[in-house]
Amino acid sequence: MNSKLSIITDDKLPNIHPGEILSEEFLKPMNISAYRLAKAVRIPQTRISDIIHGKRRISADTALRFAAFFGTSTRFWLGLQNAYDVEEEIKKQADELQKIESLNIPESELVQTSQAIPAY
Repeated sequence: MNSKLSIITDDKLPNIHPGEILSEEFLKPMNISAYRLAKAVRIPQTRISDIIHGKRRISADTALRFAAFFGTSTRFWLGLQNAYDVEEEIKKQADELQKIESLNIPESELVQTSQAIPAY
């Protein structure tokens, strides 16, 4: 196990906001306007526009609505948002995070996730 968590970002790929994915992979190919999406999912058009322009996060509420409309999962939208948020935080805190010393537990002593978390 590495003594430090690797948190240096790979600057080769840009961190893409979920709003750009919404616009480029869903709205444009399907010829759906932000206004039409807003009406269909019953939220203000400004919320859609803010998401598309990277000014607003995709909340759980919005993810539920997008999933219902596009036939995707809620986790898809929340996963996009979470991945974006984590990457942004890594960029902001990389120097600070590199100063944190790892616990250095040997892999053989780690509890497997399936053993540590009860199934519900």
